[in-house]
Amino acid sequence: MLSSFAGSPVWKMSLAIKRPERATWRTVHARQNEDRSGNREAKKRRSVRDRYEGSAIQEFVRTLGKVDFGNEIILFGSAILLSVVPIIILLSSLASTRIDDDVARNMGLDRRGAQYIARLFTAPRSATGVEIALSLLMALAGTIAAGLSVQEVYEKVFDHEHLKGVKNVGRCIVWVACVGALLVADAMTYKRIERLVIGPVLEPIIEVTVLGLFFWWSMHFLLAGRQPWRQLGAPAIATTLYWIVFGILSTLYFSGSVDTDARLYGSIGIVFDLATWFIAVGAVIVLGAATGATWQHRRRLRSTSPPHRHSR
Repeated sequence: MLSSFAGSPVWKMSLAIKRPERATWRTVHARQNEDRSGNREAKKRRSVRDRYEGSAIQEFVRTLGKVDFGNEIILFGSAILLSVVPIIILLSSLASTRIDDDVARNMGLDRRGAQYIARLFTAPRSATGVEIALSLLMALAGTIAAGLSVQEVYEKVFDHEHLKGVKNVGRCIVWVACVGALLVADAMTYKRIERLVIGPVLEPIIEVTVLGLFFWWSMHFLLAGRQPWRQLGAPAIATTLYWIVFGILSTLYFSGSVDTDARLYGSIGIVFDLATWFIAVGAVIVLGAATGATWQHRRRLRSTSPPHRHSR
């Protein structure tokens, strides 16, 4: 009786009616799972957005946008290339030491890369007055642009109005002259320190200390004392740390890059590498100032905000 009913048309019709209901239930269940997974993804995105809003990372990114990071570092690299190269050639022809050796060392170049740099900066033994005057004019133009570029970065990072006038132009020229003096002093003292027994240990300590003090003084000097010394300590330390990391990465990259570009493109390839290195130096200056200013601002907010009271 049951077997005959199972094979009857009525039983088959009941199965046909129930199958769509089962399929519909599975579809609804799948949609519910999709909705739940979508809600989870939305919650994750919302959680990430909530953490980003008002965070130190957001403030750091906003500072870089305020400085116009990309344009500023390119402007700085171009200005330094225009001013430093003529100065190095001129100083190498007049001084008793080769300044380009110090540039090659800071770039982390090997012996072959240093030889390429030396060939690029080779100056004639007797320079005429016209050549010297032309080099000085080019260096002066690049010096003013480089100093103003760094000054504008610091003014934007620390929210100061841009200084104008002849006095401010002279301030920028003095700053770049101090950069050149630092290069000369570094080139003259490096070999003497290296000959000492503790030279390999003493030289990086002195270099990091001098760089930190120079970055600290540069910010205060280019800002014309508008920012207190104590508020510039963190940006100076951050810039020095970025410089150390940059020195390590520079050693890994530029030795091979200078060798390859010199063989493929000749002297102009080395100029491209120098421009890239100067642009990276500009990035170190901007990132250091932005990082230190952000940390300083967050620390000030934590010290002035009232403590949270936990409810019992």
